[in-house]
Amino acid sequence: MGVKAVLPSYELGFYALVVTCAVLYSGSGIFEASRDSMNRKAFRDGIKPGWHYFGRKMDVADFEWVMWFTSFRNIIIFALSGHVLFAKICSMTVPQHRAVMYMIYGVLAVLGSMGLVYLMIILSHCLLLYSVALAKQKWLCYVAGLCCLASFKVEPFGSWQSGFVTGAFDLQDVLFYGGCTFTIMRCMSFALESSEKEEGIYSIFDLLKYNFYLPFFFFGPVMTFDQFHAQVSTRELRRKDDEMKNIRVNALLHVGAIVAVDIFFHFFYILTLPSDLKFVNRLSDWSLAGLAYSNLVYDWVKAAVMFGVINTIARLDHLDPPQPPKCITMLYIFAETHFDRGINDWLCKYVYDHIGENHDNILKELVASISTFAITTLWLGPCEVVYIWSLVNCFGLNFELWVQKFFQLGPFAKLEAKLSGAMSRRIRAAFGAVNFWAIVLYNILALNSLEFALLVTKRLLVLGFPVSTLSIWFITYCGVQLIKERERILAIEEEEKGDKAKVE
Repeated sequence: MGVKAVLPSYELGFYALVVTCAVLYSGSGIFEASRDSMNRKAFRDGIKPGWHYFGRKMDVADFEWVMWFTSFRNIIIFALSGHVLFAKICSMTVPQHRAVMYMIYGVLAVLGSMGLVYLMIILSHCLLLYSVALAKQKWLCYVAGLCCLASFKVEPFGSWQSGFVTGAFDLQDVLFYGGCTFTIMRCMSFALESSEKEEGIYSIFDLLKYNFYLPFFFFGPVMTFDQFHAQVSTRELRRKDDEMKNIRVNALLHVGAIVAVDIFFHFFYILTLPSDLKFVNRLSDWSLAGLAYSNLVYDWVKAAVMFGVINTIARLDHLDPPQPPKCITMLYIFAETHFDRGINDWLCKYVYDHIGENHDNILKELVASISTFAITTLWLGPCEVVYIWSLVNCFGLNFELWVQKFFQLGPFAKLEAKLSGAMSRRIRAAFGAVNFWAIVLYNILALNSLEFALLVTKRLLVLGFPVSTLSIWFITYCGVQLIKERERILAIEEEEKGDKAKVE
């Protein structure tokens, strides 16, 4: 109820004004803190010389972002540009064998960048999981796959395998663990899809073609085997209307996002500030809330840029890869919170939806979410922060269902039925605002530190009560109403498209 309820335009305008003013006010506090702390000794490692003509230094605390645009930049340009040219030639000359050609290029690129021993380690895991797939037993596929994943994420097995790779360069560890762990997820998808195949099993070459598609190899996203196999097996390569235009537009948007982040890092030190808790504790509640929220937005932008670039190349290869993650600004539901949609699709298909089914049974939902976060914990690498992050997010996911079931009980359902659609939407938005901050607080655990998350929680919920707590809650409520308005418009558009399709 209330999904398509309309609110007065003046009310939505008021909400937009409140959110805009709050963001500007919070941003000004972060800007002043960044300017005042630019030369602090405690921030020496996180802030490096940047735009001298503006008198600004740059926040370089994020290893991944710096890696992409310094040591890894030339490798990215060289390897992916070569793939694009190679793929274009293959699609024009031998479209029926393009998957084999992608595999050959991918194997050569992995061999050239990481060496023969690394390639042998990858192939040994592929062969092991292929052998397990021959039994066509799902439980065996899960056990073998998770054991292989643990061999890279649990010590001393991970160090033992990485020790076989000779040589040393800045990106060796990143490429080693990235390629290995994504390989295991792809092999598990292959094994599980093979176990469901009615007759026979997919060949070992199908697995190798799937695993060694270079754009996905080191950093994902994970595309389930059934989707990849169906798309690369298509011989008639045709573009949809305006597809190339959309690819060019997306590419320009990603370039714009990269430039915007670079500018942002010269004026807002959102990644370095949380490292000094004494300094952060002197910030206002508004600035602290904005700092926590900005960290989640940045992590989404980083994921959107990385997967967006890779997805653009995949679309040039006539694939339909997993979409970039949904912006954290548009989220107030735990079920939609993910920064890697490929891993999320994998987990939903093989674990969460498989066990939880319709997600309306409390017990099944609990088992499904615990199983999902257990695998996610292994995927991220077991440690104290990951344990806490998994626990609280698993609780949040289940708590949503508990609250939903509670308010579906007779007395509450009758009470809501008596309310107008607009009032029901307002009440739901009030609960959504609380959920929004639960998502923020739970996820800065993984993005920053446990200490920073506890500091933000204490300031906003304890020391800041009631003024800061209720003020930020109201501003978040305004933001959730704007999200709901966007959802309402999209729902109407989807309904109109469905009606149009039925008429045609």
